[in-house]
Amino acid sequence: MSAHPPTNTWLYVITEAGRSAPPGLTGVAGEPLHAVSGPGLTALAGAVPRSDFDEGPVRTHLEDAVWLEHAVRAHHHVVSSLARTAPVLPLRFAVLYRDDQRAAAMLMERRDELTAALRRIAGRVEWGVKAYLGPADPPPDVDGGDPRQDPSTRPGTAYLLRRQARHRRQEQAHQQAANDALRVHTALARSAASAVCHPLQQSGATGSAEPMLLNGAYLVEQTLTAAFHEAVVALSTRFPGLRLETTGPWPPYSFTAVSDFGGDPP
Repeated sequence: MSAHPPTNTWLYVITEAGRSAPPGLTGVAGEPLHAVSGPGLTALAGAVPRSDFDEGPVRTHLEDAVWLEHAVRAHHHVVSSLARTAPVLPLRFAVLYRDDQRAAAMLMERRDELTAALRRIAGRVEWGVKAYLGPADPPPDVDGGDPRQDPSTRPGTAYLLRRQARHRRQEQAHQQAANDALRVHTALARSAASAVCHPLQQSGATGSAEPMLLNGAYLVEQTLTAAFHEAVVALSTRFPGLRLETTGPWPPYSFTAVSDFGGDPP
C-alpha cells in the first residue's frame, strides 16, 4: 500500500470549538474540509498536496491569472458558506501551515486574541459602500462672462480661457465630492459597530468610468441591516453629486484583526 502524498494545511476560518464543515464543501484543491482543534477554538482547514502548494508551486500559481481567479473564488466560497451559520474569522487567501499540529499550536498561542475577535464580530456582518463622482451636467463654456464678447480677445486666447475655466470648475466639483464622500463615511460609521476606509481603487479595477472617492467597510449588527440601508439611501439623496454603491453582506474580512497571519513558510 502506497503512503499518502504529503500535504500542507490551508486555513479558511477560525470559529468556536466543536464546529465542523458541512458535508460536500470543498476547498481550493477540491479537498474536503476538516477541523483543527485548539483550546476553545476550531480552525476549518483543507489538506492540500505539498507538491502543488509548497512555496515554489504557490509562487508560480500566483502569477497564473486563471488559476488565481479560480482559487480565490473557491476560498471565498468556503468562507462565505461557513459564515452563514456561525461567527467566523475569515483568514486571508493562502494561509498555509506545514501540518495540523502547527496550526493547532497557533490556535493555542493566540487564543485570547482570537476569542476576543470572535466575540467582536458575533451577530454582525460586513457591508461595503463605495462612492463615485456622480455624473454632472456639462459645465457652461464661460465663467463670469464670455471672452468672445470682448473684441480685444483673440479666438485662440478665448479658447484657452474657456478651457482653464472649465478645468477649475471640474477641480472644484471633484474636491466638493471628495469632501461629501468623507461626510458619507462619517455618517455611516455612526450606524455601524466599526468602520474602516480601504484604499481607493482605480477605474480599471472598479469598471466605473467615474473616479472612486470612498471605499468603506462597515461592521453592522444583523438586526440593524435595514436601518443601515435606509441611511445609505438618505445619503444618496443628500449628496446628489455622488453615486453610492452598496455591496455585501460579506464575512467580516475587514474586522477580524487576523490579516497578519502568514502561516509557516511551506
